Amino acid sequence: MSKRNKSLMDLMTRFPRTWDEGFTFSMISAAAALAISSFLARAGAQQVGTLKAETHPALTISTCTSTGCSTENDQVVLDANWRWAHSTSGSTNCYTGNTWDATLCPDSATCVANCAVDGADYSGTYGITTAGNALTLKFVTGSNVGSRTYLMDSETTYKKFELLGQEFTFDVDVSKLPCGLNGALYFVPMAADGGMSTTNKAGAKYGTGYCDAQCPRDLKFINGSANSEGWVPDSNSANSGKGNMGSCCSEMDVWEANSMANAVTPHSCKVNEPTMCTGDDCTRNTGLCDADGCDFNPYRMGNTSFFGVGKTIDTSKPVTVVTQFITADGTTTGTLSEIKRFYVQNGVTYAQPNSDIAGVTGNSVTDSFCTAQKTAFGDTDYFGTNGGMATMGEAFSKGMVLVMSIWDDYAANMLWLDSNYPLDKDAATPGVARGACATTSGVPADVEASAATSQVIFSNIKIGPLGSTFTAPA
Repeated sequence: MSKRNKSLMDLMTRFPRTWDEGFTFSMISAAAALAISSFLARAGAQQVGTLKAETHPALTISTCTSTGCSTENDQVVLDANWRWAHSTSGSTNCYTGNTWDATLCPDSATCVANCAVDGADYSGTYGITTAGNALTLKFVTGSNVGSRTYLMDSETTYKKFELLGQEFTFDVDVSKLPCGLNGALYFVPMAADGGMSTTNKAGAKYGTGYCDAQCPRDLKFINGSANSEGWVPDSNSANSGKGNMGSCCSEMDVWEANSMANAVTPHSCKVNEPTMCTGDDCTRNTGLCDADGCDFNPYRMGNTSFFGVGKTIDTSKPVTVVTQFITADGTTTGTLSEIKRFYVQNGVTYAQPNSDIAGVTGNSVTDSFCTAQKTAFGDTDYFGTNGGMATMGEAFSKGMVLVMSIWDDYAANMLWLDSNYPLDKDAATPGVARGACATTSGVPADVEASAATSQVIFSNIKIGPLGSTFTAPA
């Protein structure tokens, strides 16, 4: 071990450390810190390709006040993980299927020196299109499956949303999202420049810097370093695998949904900035982040007639979704205390229905709701352990990047959203039934074949003070 690495490891075990503007080493084990610092010491920089020009689709949103809303001209960018990674000297794939090229990427340092991510054909390759204030994400386009996009306020920076004391509103059409799919809209505290630095030349323009509360290890590049070392191809996916490193941060799932079910779910972490993890720190729930979150899914909370095709909120039609982030003192700098949800459809406003689960009251996400829900469902309260609503609010205070995606689930077939889950529990047990989809649904090979034409449309995004983006019920 070099003196530099040992000193860095010793420092990181005592204090948080920012690494090249985008990522933080914070509250991680000494072993993990050593592994990551040694890894990065050998790494070069994530390169930018020149074979395809990068042109971001335009998307307008509205910023509102008590007197009205104004239009903001923004754009969306595709996540780097979906992009073509090829040799800097030509067009040889650095990554094909779920495997790194052994010649170009024998180790991380060589890989980042040899490989570049390139521009994207948004509509032709990825099925991503915009029209005014609407973003359409198609599920399967050619050989591509799913996509993840971020909202930008310039060619090179993500838009950072200040959510405390605000409400966020959007229209969504999930009519073409069957069981097993997820049209998701959520926030994570990514760096505005995508972590652009001496180790990341691509930056936000090419969709770098992702993190979430699952601490994903399927990212090909993290903070400008190739995640090729220790990479193991997934046995059930021809396109993905996992490396030694993951990328953790708190996550606010405003909307995870298909036509059968929806959930709003904050996830708290021990870290509130994009943070590399290795080993146990990447582990679900017991590592750096609360992967399960504290969800409010109306079906799971006992109201099985509220959301779905032909139900109170009829998912065969578009719906306006309003989410309010309320602070304890009513200011935009206070402690996050409550997350409230409203729906507007056919000119009628509906509050989130009250819980019908014994021992759990209310229709909004609060610390007391989460504690009661975890107790009623027999789940461990990792959300509360990691600081609950206050920690989620601390992440908000750093500014949040808007993510919009469409995906299927190779880990659990999306049963945690729209069916009975876990499968080893009786469906009558409180918290197990989450939607009306069959427990045999959602298998990626099935939905990719039978539901290839699926899509989600997000539109009419608005942000502003409470009550400024819709007419709240009296």
